[in-house]
Amino acid sequence: MAARLIASIILMTTLSGCSSPRTENSVRVSIAGETFLLELSVDERSRIRGLMDRTSIDPEGGMLFVFPDADLRSFWMSHCYIDIDLIFLDSRGTITAIHEMTVELPQEPDETPWEYESRLRHYWSNGPARFAIELAAGSIKRLDIHTNDRIALDLSTLRSLAR
Repeated sequence: MAARLIASIILMTTLSGCSSPRTENSVRVSIAGETFLLELSVDERSRIRGLMDRTSIDPEGGMLFVFPDADLRSFWMSHCYIDIDLIFLDSRGTITAIHEMTVELPQEPDETPWEYESRLRHYWSNGPARFAIELAAGSIKRLDIHTNDRIALDLSTLRSLAR
């Protein structure tokens, strides 16, 4: 029992490079002086789901997507009911693109999933991205962040989580 507690404390300390310790499914990240508790999305299933079907995002919350490699990426607003701010980051934590994503019209009853997905706007990373962060709408303007700014992440730990 004591060994498990010590191992847990060591793990939490090791993962604290993202500003604060991470929990099993989230990590604290500092962006422009504000701290966010971001849900982790580290596997294909959770990356596909993202913040789909959410009706709100905590002003100090959001999601951190971790990909197994850096590549040109795009996100879209499938089954999203709220506007979302999106930040793409390269392998070093440098912002490659920022977007203020707006709600799309919902899928029509006679619209196939393919037709629905095909009409959605894509938001591109503008270069190889290894990470993406989704925040509540208005966060990008409030934080005054821009392309080429850097967000401090525990890069090696996050890379090791990607599946």
